[in-house]
This record gives sequence, C-alpha cells and structure tokens, in this order.
Amino acid sequence: MKILIADDDPQIIRALKVTLGARGYDIVTANNGADALNQAIAHHPDLVMLDLGMPALNGIEVIEGLRGWTQVPILVVSGRTDAADKVAALDAGADDYVTKPFSVDELLARVRALTRRLPAGEDEPVTTFGDVSVDFSAKQVTRIGSEHTESIRLTPTEWRILELLIQNPGKLITRESLLTQVWGPHHTRDTGYLRLYFAQLRKKLEPVPSRPRYLVTVLGMGYRFVPNEESA
Repeated sequence: MKILIADDDPQIIRALKVTLGARGYDIVTANNGADALNQAIAHHPDLVMLDLGMPALNGIEVIEGLRGWTQVPILVVSGRTDAADKVAALDAGADDYVTKPFSVDELLARVRALTRRLPAGEDEPVTTFGDVSVDFSAKQVTRIGSEHTESIRLTPTEWRILELLIQNPGKLITRESLLTQVWGPHHTRDTGYLRLYFAQLRKKLEPVPSRPRYLVTVLGMGYRFVPNEESA
C-alpha cells in the first residue's frame, strides 16, 4: 500500500518514512503543499498523511485540491490542537486528525482504520431514514429531495460509526464499544472523538442537527440509531 507523507519538517518525514516503511508501506514524500498535490497526481497513493502548516499551499488548501478529483483517505498529522483547526480540516474533506506528538501505535491504528475495507450490509444493504438513503454495498449516501437528489460524502471513519449504529437499530451502542471498534482498545476514554464525529454526521444527515431524530445521544452512556418508525 502506498502512502504519501506531506510535511515541511524533514525529521518528521524521515521518522515516518522509516517507521511506516519498516511495516511494508510504500512511501512517497513531499515537503510543501504544491509538491503534495503533484505527488498525489503522479503516484495515486492509497492514503495521504499531511501537516496543516506547510509552505506553497497549506494543508487545508491541499485537502481541498485533493477532494476536487479523488476520495483517497486523508489523515492530518499536525501540531495544531485547537478544535477549530480540526473542524476546518474535517469540513475541508480530511478523514481523521491526529496531533503531534503522537505514539507510533496510535498512528498505525489510524492508518489501519482509514484503509480498512468496510463490509457491506449482509441482509439489507440500503437503509433509509428521513430523506436520507444509505447504500452500504455502493458506499453511497444520498438525500432525496422534491426536485433533485443530493450526494453526501462520508469519511471512512464516519462510515464505520454509521455502519455500527445502523446494524443495531434501536439498540444502545456504548461510547466504549464505539471507541474500541473504530479506534482500538487504547482509546476507550477518548470521548472527544465521538462528539466531533457525531457532530459531523448530524450536520450531514439530520434534518435539524441541533435536534437529532435518528442519531441520538443517550446521556452518559452512548448513542442509538432510531429508525423511521421509532422517530415518528
């Protein structure tokens, strides 16, 4: 599998190249935003790992440039810890965000999560709630309007969370279970990830994101997918 690493810090690039290369990944590197886009076009990587604060083009501009023609998973690796930076990156099209300094185990877990194949629903590949249709076999989400149909893009992590909920309609999925199944057993206390991703999912899928009908929070416990008949 080929990974493009874009960062203007040569030490970070060198460390990641050694670490990921030792685990069998094919590594391509770029030290600025413009070069990152050029390398992505030339090599068609399976995953892009990039910093936000790069010269030529910053990380947000690189994400927007990539999303103009590819849905390759994008993992932001940045020293910026402010929630606004994370939201901006995710809104631009990034799939996940890890802050520096990071552990190698965490980084590898994020890479595995982003490149893992999402199994299609076995019994019912298409689920509909409200005006949203989710097709797991085609990996497509659409909103059916009165005049046109709108395609909605989900990140791989958003797909995994939504899949776990929809496969268990009406059932409580605890925060610990979601964190373990999506990010691994070492992240059972990282509830901030869930809040961030559920906010993104509700923004994309709920009629009124501030008053969710389908992706419901069970206070102090976890989350629940409420099908159409139960939310009516």
